[in-house]
Amino acid sequence: SRNLDLEIARHRGIQWGMTPSGAQFDVPPPHTNEQAERFRKVAAQFSRVAEAVPQSAWENPAPPEGWVARDVIRHLVEWVPSLFKVAGGVDVPPGPAVDEDPVGAWRNLADTFQAVLDDPASAEKRFSHAMAGEHSLPDAIDMFVTGDVLMHTWDLARATGGDERLDPVEVHRMLIGMRPLDEMLRASGQYGAKVAVPDDADEQTQLLGFIGRQP
Repeated sequence: SRNLDLEIARHRGIQWGMTPSGAQFDVPPPHTNEQAERFRKVAAQFSRVAEAVPQSAWENPAPPEGWVARDVIRHLVEWVPSLFKVAGGVDVPPGPAVDEDPVGAWRNLADTFQAVLDDPASAEKRFSHAMAGEHSLPDAIDMFVTGDVLMHTWDLARATGGDERLDPVEVHRMLIGMRPLDEMLRASGQYGAKVAVPDDADEQTQLLGFIGRQP
C-alpha cells in the first residue's frame, strides 16, 4: 500500500545508522545476538512508558502533529506487521485492539519480535522487499523496528507526561547514522524541517531536533 511504501521510505533514512553495511558508524557485525539485546532494551523502555500512561491520557495530542497518544502504538502495531509478514515471513498473532487495550496491543507486537530475534534459526532467515532491500531477518528488525520504537518512545512520553529520557547509547548510534544523510532525508519528504537546538545541546536534544521534533 502507499502508506506502507511511505513508511519504508522514511525508515531507509534510519537504516544506514543501524545496519552492518554502515561499518563507518561502528555498528556490530551481523547475525549476533546484539540485535536481540538491543530490541529488548529499547522495547522495555517503551513498555515502561506505555504502562505508566494514565487511562485519561491516551487521547492527549502527540507528536507527530495530528496524532494522539494512542496513535503512537497504533502506528507500530499496524505498519510493522504488514511489512514483516510479506517481506520476512513473520506472523504477528491477533492481539488486543489498540482502542481497547493499547498496552496489550504493544506487548503482543513486542513479544512476537523478541521471540523472533531470540530464535537462533532467525539468523538464517531472509527479509526481502523491493523498496527495503535484502537483509537477514534480524538485521531488518534492527533497521526498521528498533529505531522506530526508540523515537516513538519519546513521542509517547511527551504526549502523556512520561519519562522522556532515551537510552544514550542508542541515541548516539542513531544520530551519527542519520547526520550524513541530512539532504537525502529532507528530499524524501518523510522528515520535516529540522528544529534548531543550542550548539551545546545533549545528543538526545540534537536527535529530536534533527528529526523535526520540538525538544
